[in-house]
Order: sequence, then C-alpha cells, then structure tokens
Amino acid sequence: MKFRFIKDHRFAFPVEKMCQTLKISRSGFYSWIGRDKSQRQMKNEVLVEEIEKVFVKSRQLYGSPRIHAELNALGYHCNKKRVARLMQGKFIAKTKKKFKVTTDSRHNLPVAPNLLRQKFVSEAANQIWTSDITYIWTQEGWLYLAIVLDIFSRKVVGWSMSQRLESDLVLNALNSAIARRQPTQKIVFHSDQGVQYACSDTRQLLKNNGFVQSMSRKGRCYDNAITETFFHSLKTEQVYFERYNTRKEARQSIFNYIEVFYNRERRHSSLGYLSPNNFEKQFVNT
Repeated sequence: MKFRFIKDHRFAFPVEKMCQTLKISRSGFYSWIGRDKSQRQMKNEVLVEEIEKVFVKSRQLYGSPRIHAELNALGYHCNKKRVARLMQGKFIAKTKKKFKVTTDSRHNLPVAPNLLRQKFVSEAANQIWTSDITYIWTQEGWLYLAIVLDIFSRKVVGWSMSQRLESDLVLNALNSAIARRQPTQKIVFHSDQGVQYACSDTRQLLKNNGFVQSMSRKGRCYDNAITETFFHSLKTEQVYFERYNTRKEARQSIFNYIEVFYNRERRHSSLGYLSPNNFEKQFVNT
C-alpha cells in the first residue's frame, strides 16, 4: 500500500490511515490544512506575543490575573480565562519560597499602644504609615533594610539600608519619608516593639513631627502584617533569586525593586491591580 505523508515540525504520519481512523475524506483533510488561520487564531498569536512581553517585564513574577490586568491597560481586551489558557504550560511564574518573620523586642523601653488593631485601612494618603526592618544576606555579611509604607496605597514612601542594626536605620527611613511626602497632618506611625522604634531618638523624631506612635503587641506579627507582606514580596520575588557578593550589589538590587518595580509597576490585587503610584494618581496629589 502506498502512503502519503503530511509533515510539519511536530509530526509525520500516513494520511490515508489517519483519514480512515477519523472517518474523514482525504480531500476534506487537505482542504482543512490548507485553510487560512482564523481571526481568533491570529488574535491569539498576537496575545501570546504580548503576554511574553509583559511576563518578561514583570521579571517572570506575574500569573494570569496580573498579566490580564496589564493587557487590558495596554488596550488588549480579553477575559481572564483566555489569558490563563494561553499561558498554560508556556509561562510559569517563579516559585515563591517561604519567608521567615524576625523581630527583636527584648528591651525595657516605653511601648506605645496598638492603635491599628490589624485594621489596615486608610481613606487617604499620609494618614497611617507602617514600618519594619528586615535582613538581607550577602557574602560580606548582613545588610539591614528599614521601610516606611503608606497604608493607603501600599507605597514605600521611605527606606534606608545599613550594615549595622541601629536606631539610625529607622531614623533615616523615617526622615526620607517625611522629606518625600512633606505631610501637613497628624499621622499614625505603626511598627513592632523593636528597640529601634522604642528608643528615645525615634520617639523624639515622631513627636517633633506631630506623629502618633502605635506598636504591635509583643509576639503578634500579624499586627503589622501589611509591612510583612511587602517584605514577603521583596524576598520571594527578588532577594531569594539572587546571590549578593557584596552589600553594594544588594543595595542596587533592592533600590531597583522598590523604586523601579514595586512603587511604579507592580500591580496589587488589593489596589484593583494598579501600582501604588498609579493608585495615588487617581486621587489628589500628595
């Protein structure tokens, strides 16, 4: 029996036998393979190209919900299921590793009351700021990062890095936030009970600028969960995929994550899939 073969980059098989198995005519089969691509197929190919661009731009972090939001912002209107289907098996976001929360509150300094009580809601910018410290390992030793975050937009409004875990770390982060935002109203400043926040220098700086200090209960990391969520994103989206030989490398990496990606581009599900900067642009300038 003479066989004709249909070949492409995926397979080669005898046409006659396949048509018999599927109970279709050879003429119908050849008509089908010679048919032009449908409009939907062509649109899917364009979407896949755009998905790849967004996926790369997101540092391979975005899943289908954030990819869908980005495509809509670019003018490609399609539903979430379609994006998820086109991404399946082709674009797999980086696997997130576990993140460990660490806080040292072993001191006898004054402790402020917990004013937030895990209610991380603000009606406008510059009403409630939260702050915390985290640790980044480098081959030169630890690098410490303190941030100040505005609950309203989840934006990191101030930050500081140092190789020493001292009160200046928090003071510099807070001063940078004040210089950037120049608040004119009373702000609740919430943190854990770490010695850097309870020390006299920090308390005096807050008092001089009209802040009301608030602190988490001892051993209750969820009392400052919104700031821990940022650190979780930083670690599992950036730090855990890097190997920092020097503190300088880590500083540059963290700067890029906060100022270039997180504040300006990273889409937050809690903000309607807008970045902190774009979320604030919907309201009065701060």
